[in-house]
Amino acid sequence: MTEIYFHSEEVNLPINLDEPAIEGWLIALAQSEQQQISNLNYIFCSDEFLLTINKDYLNHDYYTDIITFDYSAERVVSGDIYISIDRVADNAKEFRVSFEEELMRVIAHGCLHLLGYKDKTEEEQILMTKKEEASLSLLRKLSVPRGTSN
Repeated sequence: MTEIYFHSEEVNLPINLDEPAIEGWLIALAQSEQQQISNLNYIFCSDEFLLTINKDYLNHDYYTDIITFDYSAERVVSGDIYISIDRVADNAKEFRVSFEEELMRVIAHGCLHLLGYKDKTEEEQILMTKKEEASLSLLRKLSVPRGTSN
């Protein structure tokens, strides 16, 4: 059984998330990698909240947009994904994209980590970016209402 939950700590999201649509997208993303989602928790939080997690659990003293805790096993995806709304907003401005697009990219990024993709090396970063783009394309395809064409 797939369970995907959305929580917030110390922040209110500046947009309303279409949770059922995002759930369907993430399930399709996992299926495209021949994996299935068991349990995901997306926790949207402030910079300071995520900085504390970064320091306490990873011994890193810097801001980041996402931290993923992976509990997956044998092609069954499970994990906690913390996303700093402050970083998403700043990155959206820096990359000249909407907040919504950047948020969806970071949501996909966390899921991709749980699907086994890394981003430590330059080669891994290039592949991760390609996978993020493919994920956003999948989201756009799934979001097209039936009976319409592009």
